[in-house]
Amino acid sequence: MKSLPIPWLVLLGSLVAIGPLSIDMYLPAFPTVERELHALPGSIEYTLASFFIGMALGQLFYGPLSDRFGRRRPLMAGLFLYSVASLACAYALNVHMLVVMRFLEALGGCAGMVITRAVIRDRCGARDAARAFSMLILVMGLAPILAPLIGGVVLTWLGWREIFLLLSLYGAMALLAVYHGLPETHDITHEPPLSIGRVFGNYGRLLVSRSFIGYTLAGGFAFAGMFAYIAGSPFVLIELSGIPAQHFGWVFGLNAMGFVLISQVNAQLLKKHNLTRMLHHALWLPALSGVALALAGMTDWLVLPLILTGFFVYVSSLGFIGPNATAAALATHGQQAGSASALMGALQFGIATVAGSMVGIWHDGTSRPLTLVMAFCGVGALLVHRWLAVPIRHEEHLAD
Repeated sequence: MKSLPIPWLVLLGSLVAIGPLSIDMYLPAFPTVERELHALPGSIEYTLASFFIGMALGQLFYGPLSDRFGRRRPLMAGLFLYSVASLACAYALNVHMLVVMRFLEALGGCAGMVITRAVIRDRCGARDAARAFSMLILVMGLAPILAPLIGGVVLTWLGWREIFLLLSLYGAMALLAVYHGLPETHDITHEPPLSIGRVFGNYGRLLVSRSFIGYTLAGGFAFAGMFAYIAGSPFVLIELSGIPAQHFGWVFGLNAMGFVLISQVNAQLLKKHNLTRMLHHALWLPALSGVALALAGMTDWLVLPLILTGFFVYVSSLGFIGPNATAAALATHGQQAGSASALMGALQFGIATVAGSMVGIWHDGTSRPLTLVMAFCGVGALLVHRWLAVPIRHEEHLAD
């Protein structure tokens, strides 16, 4: 990809990886954190919900700021906040403090996600952007593969608090890398002054764009199912299925590997195929796998092989859905790439927040809350794409 050098892809992938690292690294520690902080059963899931809320709200600020002041300065400010909040998480005295600190951690960490998408849109057209997002997954995909494994090792040998100390160090290193290695990609010479009216006006125009909303919500519902899986899989796999906490990372990593491999297949297929057509067909995968898991859970046929297969199919399918839905949504919004990326992230993490929270709220000691939420998200992604996205025959220009 000539327009986006490999060192940039590595750095941008490392920034996007802050999200999955912050979510996945402490998943094996859920039971331990709950026990040591004397939290109520299921309450530790709220630390994920607060993280998602911080991700959703924070992106709404970073988008307009990056459009007005450039990509670098808001990004570095966010990484600084992330490092400090991660350090505070390590010293949380109770679950309530951890929930608040996780919110602040996400408020800083989300800068890496929203501004990375904007940088890619600054430099790439729709087809190249989709390929860039696919290649980005190859870099950032190591995070969900390695994070639970690292988290399990750190938990076993040191403790859960040291997991957050490690995240704080990662944020500080990312800040230094951006300062020295990421040049500005957005020309702010002719940008008008930032105002509340202009910000809301930009968001309003995006909200009434049928293609933007259709692709954003389709990708959002699909990814919300994955966040439900992230929130509920430790209980289902460790507590219900008897997988040791230190081995949980291997199962989680296998699903992440499927996600990474499919994203690379997607990058190759984009050389010859239209990205919207590929998305149209790929959305059947999370819908069907989610429904299969839910039906099996409700009929008590949900055995471990079926659980593992359903999780793998659902998560792997996002390698097709994520890059293509993101590129299609941002394709016609180059001038406000930061705001478009921010609104996309806010909407998607908002849906993820609801999905992750529902798994905790409906916690009943069975797998049903998780499987039902995944089914709803998978089917929702399919339906919202069919209802809202612009018909495929009108979007062949997105392949260019």
